[in-house]
Amino acid sequence: MASRKDEKARLREEREERERAAAAGARRKRLVGYGAAGVLGVATLVALIAVALAGGDGGDGGDGVGGGAQGGGDLFPAGGDVPQSRGVDVGQAAELAGCGLTDTKSRGEADRFHTEGASERVKYGDNPPTLGRHWPPGLQAQDGLYSSAPADEALVHTMEHGRIIVWVKPTLPEEVRQTLRALFDEDVYHLVMAPREKMPYAVAATAWNSDPEPGGTGRTLGCPRWNEGVVGALRAFKERHRDRGPEFVN
Repeated sequence: MASRKDEKARLREEREERERAAAAGARRKRLVGYGAAGVLGVATLVALIAVALAGGDGGDGGDGVGGGAQGGGDLFPAGGDVPQSRGVDVGQAAELAGCGLTDTKSRGEADRFHTEGASERVKYGDNPPTLGRHWPPGLQAQDGLYSSAPADEALVHTMEHGRIIVWVKPTLPEEVRQTLRALFDEDVYHLVMAPREKMPYAVAATAWNSDPEPGGTGRTLGCPRWNEGVVGALRAFKERHRDRGPEFVN
């Protein structure tokens, strides 16, 4: 017959085993809860990114960042071709095409500042914009061909990284938009092409140069009317100003 001491030891072991089992169950519940919260957090983050990447309305800057090359859709149809380059500098090419070249002076370091987030919009002094406060890291527009324009704040950020933006009136004839698509396809490196309805040009190109520090200079090639010379002007502008931003990013 078991002694009273042995019975107490057995009861203590049973109680400790029940406590260990209960603790293990509680840990499993917490882990499941953490996992569910993590999945929910990831899903929320994905949803927010998806909203940010949805693109805009093609006006004076949309509501999002844009998701990189979109194929151009119906706005930039394939099938066009472009004339060969004449190898002239940007000043000569702009003059031949009837385009203007303008510079936007920076206010200094303040133009390099980020906004508080993607909900903040910036009023830029030029149209299309070339420099100024912009959305934070991770919210810059990606290189590519857009059928719907990313937000101005995202495009300005990508120019800070050395990209060239080509802005196109979406009402231009289809054959012109085909030509511009062919121009994009021949050299897509660090290039964005997007529609912009509300601007004083048929086609424009913009860049943000680093000189002079700290704010740099905004550069604009503005072409009020389309002609074949615009292709040469866009090529020359791109070659002159690409990868010269205040913050070079591959």
